[in-house]
Amino acid sequence: MNLAFWKKNKDGQPKKKKSTAREWLDAGIFAIIAATLIRTFIFEAYTIPTPSMEKTLLVNDFLFVSKISYGPRIPMTPLAMPFVHHTMPFTKSTKAYSEAVQWKYRRLPGFSDIKRYDVVVFNFPEGDTVAIDAPDPSYYNMVRLTGWQSVQNSYKIIHRPVDKRENYIKRCMGQAGDTIQIVHGQVIINGKAAPVPPGSQHKYVVETSGDQLNSSRLDELGITGPEYTFESGNKYVYNLTPENVAALKQFPIVKNITPYEESQYAEFNYNMVFPHDSVHFKWTDENFGPMYIPKKGASVKLDESNIALYDRIIRVYEGNTLEKKDGKFIINGQPADSYTFKMNYYWMMGDNRNNSLDSRFWGFVPEDHVVGKAWLIWMSYGENGIRWSRLFRNIK
Repeated sequence: MNLAFWKKNKDGQPKKKKSTAREWLDAGIFAIIAATLIRTFIFEAYTIPTPSMEKTLLVNDFLFVSKISYGPRIPMTPLAMPFVHHTMPFTKSTKAYSEAVQWKYRRLPGFSDIKRYDVVVFNFPEGDTVAIDAPDPSYYNMVRLTGWQSVQNSYKIIHRPVDKRENYIKRCMGQAGDTIQIVHGQVIINGKAAPVPPGSQHKYVVETSGDQLNSSRLDELGITGPEYTFESGNKYVYNLTPENVAALKQFPIVKNITPYEESQYAEFNYNMVFPHDSVHFKWTDENFGPMYIPKKGASVKLDESNIALYDRIIRVYEGNTLEKKDGKFIINGQPADSYTFKMNYYWMMGDNRNNSLDSRFWGFVPEDHVVGKAWLIWMSYGENGIRWSRLFRNIK
């Protein structure tokens, strides 16, 4: 019984009962507000669209991402359509938000800081400028390849605020204040080898005695491929987990298994790897660094040999002007030979190491880009239907 119906107004008459349409409207408004608050401050659902985290996370894994783990980020672009990220449905570039109001970055207290090896969702750092319908998700990468004018002439270019950039998911391999290095694919943090996630994949050259590997046995191990066969006929490139490598080493016909590095077999474009300065940095995705990951309040000396590492941080992420005059750096109109960072930064990498566009290619992730911590797989499906064994699995 609707007891409110029997309450009287000030004039002594009973209140009129709401119409069915009005009740549905009120319920809908309440549901939208409640869902928006939950998505903003507690958790949000995401889907894995690419294989960059395989086999830790698979394509069409549906996740809950915790906003309270690191502290909910207060919306920086508050005027936006509910349940839509950055583009209106059924359109390619119509904004689902207004930049008439922009708030500074703020984050409520959380349960923990971002830690090494956490799986983190964040806004794509190079997503401030987007070329609509381009095959490459990075506008800046296309500019490096074909030139600014070519990209401008070929695509519609739009700009997005921090919290409306594409969502990426990677593993945090280096936190603020760490020194990171990669040697033949092995990540080294502060001089110590980082643990290899059990589900991570890396390309290996598998050399056999001349016979082909048993395809049925490979299927049982979840190994696909090979991705490439050498002309010699007894060397193959497979994408393998650490468990796969251990299993293949037990095959009698397998003579040797070594990490595959593209730079050893083909001419490598060093400008494609961060910091995109082949004069001072001959780094590849498999041999990288050492490099310091900026921490809030820490200072670094600036010179020609390292300015490429921190240029985007100074200009874009922290909003300063930076130019060079007479061999000196000028920051906000003042000569500077050092810089003090205003935010923490992180180094994110995909577990599918040879099939992941991550920090090795576009650099640091600022703390104001962090969305939340990947928490739970609540649904997953593949070619054969629902992957029952993955349901309600915690993400590690």
